[in-house]
Amino acid sequence: MAIVQSDGAVTLLGGGALGTGDLALALSRAPVLVAADGGARHAAAAGHTPRAVIGDMDSIGSAAPLFGGRLHPIAEQDSTDFDKALRNIDAPLVLAAGFTGGRLDHELAAFHVLAARPDRRCVLIGAESVVFLCPPEITLDLSAGEPFSLFPMGEVRCISRGLRWPTAGLAFSPAGRIGTSNEAEGQVELSCDAPLMLAIAPRAALDAVIAGVGRAPGWPGR
Repeated sequence: MAIVQSDGAVTLLGGGALGTGDLALALSRAPVLVAADGGARHAAAAGHTPRAVIGDMDSIGSAAPLFGGRLHPIAEQDSTDFDKALRNIDAPLVLAAGFTGGRLDHELAAFHVLAARPDRRCVLIGAESVVFLCPPEITLDLSAGEPFSLFPMGEVRCISRGLRWPTAGLAFSPAGRIGTSNEAEGQVELSCDAPLMLAIAPRAALDAVIAGVGRAPGWPGR
């Protein structure tokens, strides 16, 4: 059973780089707060009490005594704190802040988790962009001219409508063809044949992404 169960969207707060307004932006759309290990320090600094703190507790530091009964330590070291937390949240959507920017290896690990947990609907919020794993099908109400990128985490095909450079018939892979620096012509429709394609949209498109992900069919767990 998941540690956190919520009928509404959840904000997951990491201990990495957190931009001004990131937490407030996420909480305004996902008011249930969960911290991943060191994210508890950000929560304490902002005066928020998370419903749960999940992780190996190696970076929570002085925030630990503040949230004693809410700590859920997971000692194994084969996964990141983001993974530990995400797999233990049962919610229709997770908005994750504090996982991009800062150390590049941590950011890459966060992208890996999106692909490793395809059954978890999660949107990473960064300083300029939002990132999510493409569902089997999704429709996004974007504005014409907005940048939109596709980055494969494995071999995957993705049919698009509404992108300046269509992707039908292309075989994507991390060491082969990627789909960065494309552009929306308005509403964008995507259809992917595997849970391996990351979509990257402008931060200003967060609400459109939330709506699109919420309407989309989901992937099964791995």
